[in-house]
Amino acid sequence: MGRPRISVLRFFRRSFSTVNPAKPPPPIPLQEFTSLCYGGQIKEAFHRFNSEIWKDPTLFSHLILSCIQAKSLLLGKQLHSLVLTSGYRREKFVANHLLNLYSKLGDLQAALSWFNALARRNVMSGNILINGYVHVGDLTNARKVFDEMPEKNIATWNAMVTGSVQFECNEDGLSFFREMHQSCFMPDEFALASVLRGCAGLRALYAGRQVHGYVMKCGFEFNLVVCSSLAHMYMRTKSLDEGEKVIKAMPILTVVAWNTLIAGKAQNGYSEGVLQLYKMMKMSGSRPDKITFVSVISSCSEIAILGQGQQIHAEALKSGACSDVAVSSSLIGMYSKCGCLEASLKVFSEHENGDDVLWSSMIAAYGFHGQGEEAIHLFEEMQGRGLEANEVTFLSLLYACSHCGLRKKGMELFEMMEKQCGLKPSVQHYTCMVDLLGRSGCLSEAEDMIRSMRVKPDAAIWKTLLSACKIHKEADMAQRIAEEVLRLQPQDSSSYVLLANAQASAGRWKDVSEVWKAMRDKNVKKEPGVSWLEIKNQVHQFCMSDKYHPEYEKIELYLKELIAEIKKKKGYVPDTASVLHDMGVEEKEYNLTHHSEKLAVAFALMHTPPGMPIRIMKNLRICGDCHAAFRCISEVRNKEIVVRDGSRFHHFRNGKCSCGDYW
Repeated sequence: MGRPRISVLRFFRRSFSTVNPAKPPPPIPLQEFTSLCYGGQIKEAFHRFNSEIWKDPTLFSHLILSCIQAKSLLLGKQLHSLVLTSGYRREKFVANHLLNLYSKLGDLQAALSWFNALARRNVMSGNILINGYVHVGDLTNARKVFDEMPEKNIATWNAMVTGSVQFECNEDGLSFFREMHQSCFMPDEFALASVLRGCAGLRALYAGRQVHGYVMKCGFEFNLVVCSSLAHMYMRTKSLDEGEKVIKAMPILTVVAWNTLIAGKAQNGYSEGVLQLYKMMKMSGSRPDKITFVSVISSCSEIAILGQGQQIHAEALKSGACSDVAVSSSLIGMYSKCGCLEASLKVFSEHENGDDVLWSSMIAAYGFHGQGEEAIHLFEEMQGRGLEANEVTFLSLLYACSHCGLRKKGMELFEMMEKQCGLKPSVQHYTCMVDLLGRSGCLSEAEDMIRSMRVKPDAAIWKTLLSACKIHKEADMAQRIAEEVLRLQPQDSSSYVLLANAQASAGRWKDVSEVWKAMRDKNVKKEPGVSWLEIKNQVHQFCMSDKYHPEYEKIELYLKELIAEIKKKKGYVPDTASVLHDMGVEEKEYNLTHHSEKLAVAFALMHTPPGMPIRIMKNLRICGDCHAAFRCISEVRNKEIVVRDGSRFHHFRNGKCSCGDYW
């Protein structure tokens, strides 16, 4: 099988023994030596140039750097032994390269031992060790080395500023930056970019503006790296206009600058603006990258425009960006939120080696569409592949269980999350558990969980319990829980509506009137229901009793005939008891008929061919009457109706809904 193997250390030592110090070596052809080193041929480089290395110890640096490049800690340690035996350990240049080797390859114990053994340290020695600790997130030891350094330079301060911000210790990052300034060090572009990211992380607009002034003073106002970070800071602190001004003033609009602007719009909910910027970016000649596609696809998810999303998917495929897991995860979310679960599954199946984020995205898609059993099965398969579940995975699983009535399984997963996986539940996880218990009628148990949990309850978790009170007609409890919600969010209209519904379901009409009066007195406006759909790449939006649509008269006539048809063929009876206003039965029926989602469905039936599913989006939860009507319409018209409301998806087919009337 070839020549017998000789240890690298023995090989190096034997090579050293052949050096004849009586004969001066010829000048070393440095380019050939470095080409061998960085080409991975370390042994050959040492064998061919051993006499030159013996004479010039600084050449060890190339050998050591090539070990770092090859990620060979073993070979690096053997070189370290040769440095010690050759007497070159006092050479600061070589010694620092060895320190860099251990730091870069993660052997920080060896790095610290070598650092302590150095007789002649310099500022570079301390910087190398600090960067080693920062690389693994050990900011405590990095700070210890920093504090003990008698001398510091700009790189020392940069390491502490960037390291603190990188691991979200943003306040420490700003503190180091302040000390750096007080120590009369002029920050470079990397320090400024890092401290601006720290301000963004803290949503510290005032501090960010102060840094902006410092940027101007230092002459970095046209530096592309600094400007991108500055714009990002303004975007994250919801100062979009200031962020746009920074980007428009840049001498060149790079892809990074476009991405900062697009991501800023996306994070602040300006989804339509994102799509407009995406078009402008392409027109300018800049090529979108995977970061661009993640932001743009996510925006399509938010406003649920399937046609535009499919077009961007095609462009991502053409650019090769779909091989990136983050892009694919965004596509899974986009198709799911647009009501195309099959398309989500297709994207997921194209990645054989997806990470935990991709799997969590698919689990979330199943949960959002009420397919809890499939979500749990996928989770079990994920575990079988050795992938670790994170907080998002469990949030998606608990959401799926709560929307499918899988109480026992939900409780098991909640317990597994903390005891087996070591993950601490957030208020969002507890909200899912309260929803799970509340829907199954365990209202007292749900309230006990809120009052005993280790995180501070927010308005959303109390509102979830309030919704359960409405479902189970617990008017007294609803009154008590509503007080908790309104204490945190006194202007939240949905809480008043839920309370009024709970009181109405118990027949307490006087209490309902008092709720409406309280809203008027406090000038609380009820959020109007809005539904929209996309037909031929055009979005059509409807509000309750919306008479401003150009086809309103045709829609109203069609809807009148449709309601009459489902009454006659399927026995549909309008749920007038759900109308919380004191009015006649006919007026109540008219009110129910003109809900925004019914107008949208009527319009879609008028303009879509047979066999094409209807996809409706609504900002609020679908009401019980519309839910019952859509079951009838799906059967009478032989049409699949997909509704995404403020809580989940409903797939109406052949007179049935995917939620099993559990919503």
